[in-house]
Amino acid sequence: MLHSRIEGNGKPFVILHGFLGMSDNWKTLGTQFSEVGYEVHMLDLRNHGKSFHSNDFSYQDMAKDVKDYCDFHKLENILLLGHSMGGKTAMLLATIHPQLIEKLIIADIGPKFYPQHHQTILEGLNAVDFSKQPSRSDVEAIVSQYITDFGTRQFLLKSLYWKEKEQLAFRFNLEVFNTKIEEIGKGLPSENKFEKPTLFLRGSKSNYILDEDFETIHNHFPNVKIKTISNAGHWLHAENPSDFYQQTIDFLNLN
Repeated sequence: MLHSRIEGNGKPFVILHGFLGMSDNWKTLGTQFSEVGYEVHMLDLRNHGKSFHSNDFSYQDMAKDVKDYCDFHKLENILLLGHSMGGKTAMLLATIHPQLIEKLIIADIGPKFYPQHHQTILEGLNAVDFSKQPSRSDVEAIVSQYITDFGTRQFLLKSLYWKEKEQLAFRFNLEVFNTKIEEIGKGLPSENKFEKPTLFLRGSKSNYILDEDFETIHNHFPNVKIKTISNAGHWLHAENPSDFYQQTIDFLNLN
């Protein structure tokens, strides 16, 4: 079963993080949603955070994990939000099990195929030799040689933890990502549709959802609204959380 962080009471609201992330990335916004009448379930997807590791890693696998989680917790008519890889997982789940989901929110990812673009990040993560028992500052110094953006580095280093005394490790399953990285870019099957209310949010500084992608989004999600979050890139929920929160709440409050 997937590990989760649950806050609040009310209508079930399930949140799925992006690639190399974890539920903690949504702690602040999750708490805000829980304070206005939602039971918020922030999940760690397989091979991420505190959830189980597996050699099987695909959107089909992740969508099934989320469905199994909802069945176990007896969640029905859920609100589902997914960012990036979590958004692709959410799209697939919604199109396979539309009866489970009342409203769908996708953060800065489209249903299209994306070419592999995580090579530098993986190089930086693979450059860390944990057998040498590096300190946190050692790990950051190594990773910074490959990943110059401070925000991206801090996001990745949130998955660093003490596996045992004097032995750090990454929570995510880097070994599997090295061999299954092509899975991350895969598109939603062309025939898949979800006709219930859907919101796509994109960052104004991000190139993940382009204007020319709108037609494809509408084909898969005919009941969709597409909104742009200003002053935000791909991590729009972290870069402009107030606008992200407001757009989400406005959408959820629509009848």
